[in-house]
Amino acid sequence: MDETLQRLLDAEKKAEAIVHQADEQREQLIQGALREAHAEEERFEARIPELHSAFIDKAEQRATQTISELKKRYDEHHMQLRSTAESREAEALSAAFELLIDPDADHS
Repeated sequence: MDETLQRLLDAEKKAEAIVHQADEQREQLIQGALREAHAEEERFEARIPELHSAFIDKAEQRATQTISELKKRYDEHHMQLRSTAESREAEALSAAFELLIDPDADHS
């Protein structure tokens, strides 16, 4: 009976040692994962200025492109207005001249 009891005590000690070793390994894994997470966080934070700069650069490029497109449309519209004004100039001068010559004439 003493021998059986001793074997049970030895088995319990081995089981406790295995549990203790597993706890230590688990703790090491947790600490390693925490270190990796902190390192990744630091790498990300270090990249924030670079990401911000890239975002600003793209926004400036889009703004420049939009301004260029708006200026082009404005120039085209301005040219159309100028062309229309020039084409109507002779008609306006003729109507003004007729009013000067005969102010009582109906020019509808």
